[in-house]
Amino acid sequence: MENSRYMIEMDNICKTYEIGDEIVKALDHASLQIAEGEFVSIIGPSGSGKSTLMNVIGCLDVADEGEYYLDGLSIKEYSEDDLAFVRNEKIGFVFQNFNLLSKLSAKENVELPLIYQKIQKKEREERVLAALERVNLVKRKEHRPMELSGGQQQRVAIARALVTKPSLILADEPTGNLDTKTGEEIMRLFHELHEQGNTIVLITHDESVADQAERKIRILDGKVTEVAPFESGVNNV
Repeated sequence: MENSRYMIEMDNICKTYEIGDEIVKALDHASLQIAEGEFVSIIGPSGSGKSTLMNVIGCLDVADEGEYYLDGLSIKEYSEDDLAFVRNEKIGFVFQNFNLLSKLSAKENVELPLIYQKIQKKEREERVLAALERVNLVKRKEHRPMELSGGQQQRVAIARALVTKPSLILADEPTGNLDTKTGEEIMRLFHELHEQGNTIVLITHDESVADQAERKIRILDGKVTEVAPFESGVNNV
């Protein structure tokens, strides 16, 4: 499997949870493949298993059964240190609730992952400014989250995801807390990032958002199905 042409390859992934006396199959023999450079959406309603799938893809959680290959190597071969490296450097996370630290400025929020990586101050400053420039927020770099609009906060979160130069951007409902116009602006930004070569996996419950990806994968009751191309017309905003 080491020479797999896929960045992400999942084969019969299962994940179950016990809730009281009930056993819930969050992922039920889920299989999917995502190549480097693709823009893929994963769509499903609340409770469908999409957040669990994102957590497994992002190495925030591990499957009970099945195989997950990341860049051709089975996750089972990764040590805890390897997994921490993957989460900190190979994957950029973007969340619905932004997950910004309220006491830090936009610049300081974006800088945090580089501090964890022990990057030298001069390089940190250069990379933070470059990331903020990519999301058109350099002029607001000293503002704290509460001084920014929802769309601007999400741009800061995207800049934070980009600053480590990850090979994969994993976005969980990135437009979920935004109004329609601001959501469209954020989607335009994802299209630009994709055109620049980023691999993007976007998790959403919104069909209009999911339709903008090159490929659409549907998840329901933990089961994953590929949406046929004719069902998934790409609608760029």
